[in-house]
Amino acid sequence: MVRKLMSFTAGLAALTAAAPALAEVVEAQDDHFITRAEAVVSANPTETWLALISPARWWSSEHTWSGDAANLTLRPQAGGCFCERIPEVDEPGRFTLEGSVEHMRVIQAYPEVALRMQGALGPLQSEPVTGILTIAISEAEEGTRIVWEYNVGGSMRYPTEVISSAVDGVMTLQLSQLAEMLGQVEGPVMPSSDETAEPSDGVDDAAPADASEDEPVISIDPEAVIDEEAAGPSVDDAFGDLSDG
Repeated sequence: MVRKLMSFTAGLAALTAAAPALAEVVEAQDDHFITRAEAVVSANPTETWLALISPARWWSSEHTWSGDAANLTLRPQAGGCFCERIPEVDEPGRFTLEGSVEHMRVIQAYPEVALRMQGALGPLQSEPVTGILTIAISEAEEGTRIVWEYNVGGSMRYPTEVISSAVDGVMTLQLSQLAEMLGQVEGPVMPSSDETAEPSDGVDDAAPADASEDEPVISIDPEAVIDEEAAGPSVDDAFGDLSDG
């Protein structure tokens, strides 16, 4: 699916204004890409924050290493870990010790306003890239607005136009599940089953449709989502069930 590229005005005022919810790759260059999604939920900011820092309640189990989101924890303090426990195995003919995965590390926790974490999610963990996930929370006319931006930069073996589309799909899925749990008023729309491509054997097998080279690619300021005073491959193909293999 071709992702539209859009520019966004700076400032929290623009983000809290009534506007259609969206989920898009807003920039994709050879050495970086940015995905952005937003949703409005009926929960208040306190309820939204408490849910956000409890990923075991809403993160997709499909996109975990253990195959169970119940193993996820997040400590909302600078230096805190968004981590996953890999349970020990004790069964006939097989025994392993407990393991763990660090998905991201918290670099800013501003309760009911913003959560910012650094880390390479999913297949990006094997690449020398830096990813910054900024999640901003603000009051909206019908509840609480959640703005979700993932900014990834660095050398990677995936074509950025392919992996950015896949990452956008996974980020949209996670925000959609959080918003659904909180009572979604507006939110990103996941592709219907007939729009989702069948899994292929590799990321290069399903290139996105050609986009016009004349379309401007405009970056956005990550800080713009926080008030300073207050058709690539299918998602399953690129991320897959991380518990397999």
